[in-house]
Amino acid sequence: MIDAEVMRLRRLRDTALRARALAAALKSFDRRRDSVFTRSAVSCWQIARTITGRLRGHPDLSYQRGPSELRTLVDGIRANVLVSAARDRKRSLAMLAEEVQGVARELDDARALTWSAELSDDFGRAQIQLRWLISELGGSRQVAGLRAARAPARGRGAIAQNESGVAGNWPYLAF
Repeated sequence: MIDAEVMRLRRLRDTALRARALAAALKSFDRRRDSVFTRSAVSCWQIARTITGRLRGHPDLSYQRGPSELRTLVDGIRANVLVSAARDRKRSLAMLAEEVQGVARELDDARALTWSAELSDDFGRAQIQLRWLISELGGSRQVAGLRAARAPARGRGAIAQNESGVAGNWPYLAF
């Protein structure tokens, strides 16, 4: 395992723990045992546990460092502030969908660049769970609407984006 992979895994773990904190805070809105908030928190926790176990199994002590207490505190405060801003279930689902999509992007990146087949398999199973959760949370339509409401107006030279959030006029190389 090289330093770049360790940094990528730590970034993914931090993103997953941040999403887990938000899902756990939003769980107070929905008292059902098997709510989408609960399943999101569990999926993000599984990703973080997989990464922590992988890093702690490495012989280099500097790689074994876990998330700090301060990071946990900041994630909890951030989640509580976001929950207080969420006024209804639709807004809560959109906020959580945005967080879970961030975890999915980081997970895609980490899986594509990992050298370990076992870790890639674990990440593949997590990707399936996250895609299912994203579709249950409302997919990219709610998140795109949330981003559009928060985004400032763009200038004339901005790249147009389709509804999935991907730039529409990508340059390409012809060989």
